[in-house]
Amino acid sequence: MTTPDFGKGSIRPGEQTEFLDPQTGTPVLQLTNHPSVNHLSYFLQSSFTPDSTHLIFISYRTGQAQLFETGFPDGPIRQLTDGPPIHAYSPTLSPGGDSVFFVRGGSIWQLDRASLEEKLVVEFEGAQLGECTLGDGGQWLTAAYKRGSGQGLVAGRANGRDWRVIPFNRTVIHPQFHPLEPEWIEFAGDPAPRMYRVRRDGSGMECLLENPFEQWLTHETFLGATGDMVFVHWRKALHRLDWRTKEATQLTDFPVWHVSPNRAGTHILCDTNVPDEGIFEIDVATGARTLICLPGSSNGGTQWKESQPADWKQDAKSALSWLEVPLDQVYGPQWTHPHPCYSPDERWVTFTSDRTGHAQVYAAENTVTR
Repeated sequence: MTTPDFGKGSIRPGEQTEFLDPQTGTPVLQLTNHPSVNHLSYFLQSSFTPDSTHLIFISYRTGQAQLFETGFPDGPIRQLTDGPPIHAYSPTLSPGGDSVFFVRGGSIWQLDRASLEEKLVVEFEGAQLGECTLGDGGQWLTAAYKRGSGQGLVAGRANGRDWRVIPFNRTVIHPQFHPLEPEWIEFAGDPAPRMYRVRRDGSGMECLLENPFEQWLTHETFLGATGDMVFVHWRKALHRLDWRTKEATQLTDFPVWHVSPNRAGTHILCDTNVPDEGIFEIDVATGARTLICLPGSSNGGTQWKESQPADWKQDAKSALSWLEVPLDQVYGPQWTHPHPCYSPDERWVTFTSDRTGHAQVYAAENTVTR
C-alpha cells in the first residue's frame, strides 16, 4: 500500500524540533512529528547507524508499518520500505550500518540502505517470526518462531545458509546472541521459568534461572561486554546474572522497567512505570541512578499494575504475546512504552513517547556520563 507523497526512496523534509526537559533541563530532540504511530526498534538494540549520523525508525504514516530513516541531529526523512508491512519491532542494523535486517511474516529480509534493494535471507512458510537479532559480528541471525502449534526459535547465517528451527515447548521471546560467546543464544520462555540458553546448533538447552510463575521476571539482556546478564524482577529490583555460575545478585533496591546497558556494562538505561518517575541512568557499581528526562509516555497496559504476569492459560492471545498485536488490556501497545537506548557513542538516549497524542521518536542528550 502506497499513499500520495510516499513510497520506497521518497524523501520528505525533516521533522526535528528541540526543547529542554522541564525537570532536568536536558536538551531533547523530537525527531518525528507526524499524526501517526512512529517508534524505534526494541530496547535490545540501538536504532542509530554506527556513526550516529542517521537513525532508523518505524512509522505507520503510510497506513501500515514501514521502515524509515532520518538524519541526525537533523536532516530529511527517507522511506526505506514499502509493500507488505514489516514486523514493527524487528529491524536491526548490520555492524557497519550499511544494511538493515527485518521480518515480514515468516521471512527475514536484508535491505541495502544505499540502493534500497531487498534480499530474502530465509523464509519459513506458514510461520510467524518475532524480532530478529544479529550475533558474531553480524554473521548470524536469530528470531522467535511460531508455526501452528509449534514454537521455538530459528537461527542461521545472515547469508541464508545453515538455518534451523530450535523447538521449545512454550512461547519464545527476545532471543539474543551472547556478545563474547556467539555460539550461545539466550532467550525467554514466557512466562516461567523465564531465562534459557541454547547453542545456535540447537544443542545444550538449559534453564539459566528457575523461577516460579509468581516471581515476574522480564526484560533480560546482556550486560555489555561483561558477558553477564541483567534482568528485571518486576516492581521490585534489577538483578545481575553471572553467565558461568548462574548466580543472581541484586543491583538496585528500586524497581525499573525496560533496561539497556552501555557497551562496557558499566551503566544501564532504564525507564520506569507504576509510577513513571522518568528515564534514568544506573551506575552498575553502586546501583545509584540519575534522572535523564521525563518521557511523558502513556505506558499502556493494565498488567503492569500487577505483581505477577498474566495467566496465559486463560488468555487465548498467549501464543502471540511476543508479536505486535493489540494487547491493550494486558501489556499495552509497545509504542506507548519509552524503551530507552544509547546511541553508539553514548552521547544520546533515544526513546519513544506518545506525549503529544501520537507516538514519536525522541533523543535526549546524555549529560550524566559524558
